[in-house]
Formats: sequence, structure tokens, C-alpha cells
Amino acid sequence: MTDSVQKLYAAVLSARTGDPTLSRTAKLIRDGVPKMAKKLGEEAIEVGIEAVQHNRPAVVRESADLVYNLVVLWSELGITPAEVWREMDRREALYGIAEKLQKSRHGSRRPAGLESVMSDDGLRHDVLQPLLLHDKHR
Repeated sequence: MTDSVQKLYAAVLSARTGDPTLSRTAKLIRDGVPKMAKKLGEEAIEVGIEAVQHNRPAVVRESADLVYNLVVLWSELGITPAEVWREMDRREALYGIAEKLQKSRHGSRRPAGLESVMSDDGLRHDVLQPLLLHDKHR
């Protein structure tokens, strides 16, 4: 799968300079991050709706749309698939492949060394302090 996402990412990057009247990707990029985020949310909702209806073929189709829109958004924000895979590897090393970082809740226990920080974009992120894993790709 990572190879397919990388191929999609490369195709999205090459379509960035295309004619928005001929390329859906170029049009989406021209419309900006708010439109990209809206499309991503719409596709996620469509996946959920189809899943609730147990419509497996539709979930597959809508999931492909979701991944496409996610990759377009990544390209606009300068995020590469490799960055996402590194984050997934980091989480796997900490919690296992089928887990994700716990969200901060009143009274919930947080893993040792995990603290919330506010980023420049105003979003709260969980950060492991000190960094336990050496990332040879940085």
C-alpha cells in the first residue's frame, strides 16, 4: 500500500501545475486548503455511512476517494507519505500496530513521558518527552 500512496503522491505533485479546467487535482489545489479539508471530511463521512449500511464495495470506493483527498491535502501542506509512515512506525514501537496515542481526558492516565503541547497552528498535540526513538531519517 505504501508504494501505491507514494505513486499517488507523485502524481498529485505533477498535477499541481496542470490546467484546473482539465485536471480535478489541479482544480482542488487551486481552490485551497479549506476546499481540500472539506472534501476530505465529506469522503470520511461517506465511508462511515457506507460502513454502517454494510455496503462493502462502496466502502472500498469511498476509501479510495478518502485516500486521494488526504494525499492532495498532504501535498499542499508539504507533508510526505514518508513522514506519516515514520509517525506510524513510532506509534507502533510505543503502543503496537493497532493502537493510537491516547487523547487527553480529565482523569485519564497518560503514558509516562507523554505531554500535550500547543503548536503554532493552535492545535494540541501529544508529544513524547524525551524522544525515545532515534529516527535515522532526520
